[in-house]
Formats: sequence, structure tokens, C-alpha cells
Amino acid sequence: MDVEIQINNSPNANARFLTWSPASCRIRITDPAGAQGQGQPPMRISAKTTASGGSVVFRKGTTGAFSASLQLGVPVNGNWVSFFAAGQFGRASVSLNDVTIEARHGNGNKVVGSTPCTVRIRKNANNLTPAERDRFIAAFAQLNNAGLGRFADFRDMHTNVSSPQAHGAPGFLPWHRAYLLDLERELQAIDPSVALHYWRFDQGSPNIFKRDFLGESDNIGTVFFSATNPLQFWKTDGVTGINRRPFFNSNNPTGVRTEAQTLALGTAYPAFRTMEGNPHGSAHTSFGGSISSIGTAARDPLFFLLHCNVDRLWAKWQRNNNRFNPAVAASFDSGAWPIGHNLADTMWPWNGITGPPRPPTAPGGTMAPSPVVTAPGLSPRVRDSLDFQGKVSAAACMGFDYDDVPFS
Repeated sequence: MDVEIQINNSPNANARFLTWSPASCRIRITDPAGAQGQGQPPMRISAKTTASGGSVVFRKGTTGAFSASLQLGVPVNGNWVSFFAAGQFGRASVSLNDVTIEARHGNGNKVVGSTPCTVRIRKNANNLTPAERDRFIAAFAQLNNAGLGRFADFRDMHTNVSSPQAHGAPGFLPWHRAYLLDLERELQAIDPSVALHYWRFDQGSPNIFKRDFLGESDNIGTVFFSATNPLQFWKTDGVTGINRRPFFNSNNPTGVRTEAQTLALGTAYPAFRTMEGNPHGSAHTSFGGSISSIGTAARDPLFFLLHCNVDRLWAKWQRNNNRFNPAVAASFDSGAWPIGHNLADTMWPWNGITGPPRPPTAPGGTMAPSPVVTAPGLSPRVRDSLDFQGKVSAAACMGFDYDDVPFS
């Protein structure tokens, strides 16, 4: 007997990625030999893992508890049977395909079908394994390609001209969520194992500010890298290198709100989004150099790890207060806001609009597509950024999760 297992209901190997959010999967019998007399032979689905790698859990339907294994009856006629799989919280992958979903016939031990997969999660960058770190910076360096690569579009999305689309109003958090996701998908087109990790700026992060990761600064802000770090060739705006001068002596900035203080800003979005000033702005200005100003911040790769933590804080706040549904008033700040900051507004530059009051150019085109999910669409609206885990609608799931923000 042989069976086929598809993750995210796709035969595409690039769709074999899971997060904490449930993903629709399916199984079918492709060769029924050995199942004579059984209309629906029982199949036991489980995951083969390693001690340090990812782990997967299962359930039959859209609701209910997950378990380490699942029993299904699968018809011999080749029809698909659906089930759901998710990464087991706290057990993210450390390398590509370090989990295998296996099917066994009945109570036997023989594997009759298997599919490798990866629990791909955004992690605290300070805690990455050397291999995870190296894959991440290699993909980032390739995206930049010494100033000749696709990264130039992302640099051009975040400038003084475009600032009103992304700052100073309710769309700050949704816009940057889409921005990070677009960049993350471009990194994954280079190396599918990569996620966009975060710098937790209210804690010490000694491993990030080293020459083998995001670099070590001297007293005038020149950032130095090891001889094997491909970020040594980083180039933006025609200038090679990164200027970043920390104004703090330890590994984490002073004057930045802690996570607990940020999450306590309020249970409604208008209060919470004041985090744009502190901790977000305070983390930026804890340095001199390009990262300290809106118009130049995106020159520094650290910018994206900083904003990934900002997004993580929003994700954690959403979970704590159940603020995923744009139809719930407390989930957003409604009112008459500038274009780009209202729930129904499309977001520049993914909408391609270049007429006033939008910026004169729209670099990068539409949102990078994903082989795993369809949300938030090629030209997302502000509202499309809220339900990132698909809690309100499974179709809204954006295909990313954080290591300390569970689905349940």
C-alpha cells in the first residue's frame, strides 16, 4: 500500500511549511495493494522528529484539541481525506525538513507514506543556532547583492516621501506588518528555510551585535563584520557599509519600554498604538547613524529585526486582548484618518497608486505571493493585516508566527 500526504493541500514542496496556526492537509491512497476487503483502511498519522527540531500535532476538523497522532479512515478509491496539522508550540524547526509526517496502516509499524515539512517560525534572533543565523544573513546579503539586488525596492519603500503612508496614524502597525511580510517572502524565495527574526530590544542581545551576525560598531559608528560574514558587502544608496552607533553600553537600550509596560498601554488599539513612540521610536533613537531617522533607517538590516519585534509586540497584544477582528471597534482606531490609515484603504506601494496624496513612485510592485497562503492578497488593505493567524477567518492567515505567541 502507498499513500500520498499533502501539506497545505498542495503537491508543491515549497508549500510544506507549518506555523502554530492550523493548516489544511490531506491524505489519499495511491496504491491500495494490501487493503483487500477494506473499504476505508485505517491510517495512523504521526510525526517523526528529532530532539532539537520541529514537531507537529494533528486534529481531524477545524476545531478541537490537537494530538500527537491521528486515526483516519482513508478510502481505497483514491479520494482525499482532509485533516489539520500545526507546529507544536515551543517546537520550531531549526533546519529545513527536520520533521516528517508519516502514515501507517492500522496498528502496524510500516510507514506507507511520508512527507517532510518544516515548522517555520520567527524567533528571537539572539537565540538562533549558528546555522540558522548564517542562513538568515546569507539570504539577506543575497537580497541586497552589494546594492544591485531586490532589496533596493524595500529601501525605497521606507523614505521621508513615503513616511505619511506608514507613520503617525493607525496604519503604522498594519503597514509595517505587510512590509515585513513582503521582505520575508523575498528572503524565502532565496532560502525557504529562512524566517524574519526579531531583536528583542528590551533585553540583552549580545549575540546579535557581533561580527558574525549584524556587526560590531566602533566609537564613530562604523560597523565591522567577520571575514566570513556576507553582510560585509552590504550597500545601499550607493554607499558600502553600515553606520550604527549605539548610545548604550550594555546589550539593550535604556529608556525603552519593556514588553510588560508596552502590553499594559491599554486594551483598545488607540492606546496601544502609542507604542510607535516608545518603545518603537526609542529603540530607533538609541543609536546614532542611519537607523535613527525614518528616511534612512531601512539602510540598516537591524531595522527589520527591530520592526519584527514591534510586530511581535502587536501580535502578543492582539492575543492577550483578542483583537484580531477588524469588525470589533477595539481592534483598530476608526475615524477619518489620512489615506492609507483607514481599515478599508489599500496600502501603498502594493496598490501601485502613485497619484497624490500617495507618493510619486510605487517601488516593488505587488505583495510577493506565497505558496503556502493566499492572504493578505497582492494589494492588501489595512484590515487585511489584523487577522494574521486566521483566528477570525482561516483564509486570512498570513503564514507567519512568533516563537512566544501561540495560536491557542
